[in-house]
Amino acid sequence: MTIRTLTRRAALAAVAVTGALVLAACGGDNDSAGGGTGHGSSAAASATATPSASATAHNAQDVSFAQGMIPHHQQALEMAKLADDRASSARVKDLASRIEKAQDPEIRTMTGWLTSWGEQVPMAGMDHSAHSGMSGMFGMMSEADMTALEKATGKDFDTKFLSMMVGHHEGAVEMATTEKEKGQYGPARTMADAIVTAQNAEIKEMKRLLGTD
Repeated sequence: MTIRTLTRRAALAAVAVTGALVLAACGGDNDSAGGGTGHGSSAAASATATPSASATAHNAQDVSFAQGMIPHHQQALEMAKLADDRASSARVKDLASRIEKAQDPEIRTMTGWLTSWGEQVPMAGMDHSAHSGMSGMFGMMSEADMTALEKATGKDFDTKFLSMMVGHHEGAVEMATTEKEKGQYGPARTMADAIVTAQNAEIKEMKRLLGTD
C-alpha cells in the first residue's frame, strides 16, 4: 500500500468524523427547540414558576380592607407622633415608636395592592373622621378627640393616648378579623392575621399601663 493511499484514507476518515460531529450538534439544537434539555426546558420551568391567577385573585372584601385600614393606620400614626414631645412615660413613647414602625410599612404595602388592582387609594392627610362614615366606627377618633389629644401633655397625655389607642386597636382587630374570614387575597389575609396578633398584644400592654388589666 502506497503512502498516497494511506493519506487519502486518513483524509476520508477525518471528513466522516467531522460530519458526525456536525449532525450531533444539530440534533442537540433540535432537542432544545423541541422542549428537551437546554434552554427550552429552562423556559418551561420559568413559566411554571409564574404565580397563577388564583394566587393573586382578590375580592371586594380585600379592597374594602385596604381602603379602610389605610386611613385607620394613618390616624394611628398621627396619634403616635404626638407622643414624642407630649408623653411623660418612656413606656408610652416606646409603644408609640413601635406602632409607627409596624404600621407605616403596612400602609405602603396596602397602597401597592390598591394601585395594582386599579382601585382608589385613600389620600394621606385626609379628614379621617369623615372617611366612609368611619367616625365612631372601628375605633376611629373624631376631630374633637384628636384636638383634645394634641392639647394634652404629661400624664394627662399618657392616659388619653392609651385610652384612645386601646379603642383604636380594638377597631383594627375587628376589621382584620373580618378580612381573615371573608377576604380572598392571600397577602391581605396574612397581614390581617398579623394585625390581630400584634394589636391584641398591644391592647393588653396598654391596659396594664392604664391599670385596667
